[in-house]
Amino acid sequence: MKTFLIKYPDKILSMVLWVVAVHSILMGLALISQPTILMEWSGFNAGYERFFPAQGGVFHLLMAVAYSLGAVNPEKYQFLIVFSVIVKAVATVFLLIYCFAVEFNWVILVSGISDGVMGIAIFIAFRRYIYFQTINGRV
Repeated sequence: MKTFLIKYPDKILSMVLWVVAVHSILMGLALISQPTILMEWSGFNAGYERFFPAQGGVFHLLMAVAYSLGAVNPEKYQFLIVFSVIVKAVATVFLLIYCFAVEFNWVILVSGISDGVMGIAIFIAFRRYIYFQTINGRV
């Protein structure tokens, strides 16, 4: 496993991006379909506005496309990988501020933390990828 982590930074980056893409697809579909049991479990009452969560779901699906493109061809889509880190950082800050300053909800807190972890994972994998590209004369 250690050898894999050292020798294949491109594969690690792709794997991280695929995991984030799958997460975004699942979240997107959940936000679009808004199953009652899931929404109530997440702390949203029966009278919540349905449009904006659905819009957020569409955004998640669009971001999944960006993550997937970066996973398929990191060299060609480096700008999307950088954009992904920025999106995850903004999402983390927004969600944590909203959770602590506007309305505390455990699912918002968990979402903020998980977006931060995913952003850090993408950043570390991308940084390692760039480092190996540089020492191998590809950048």
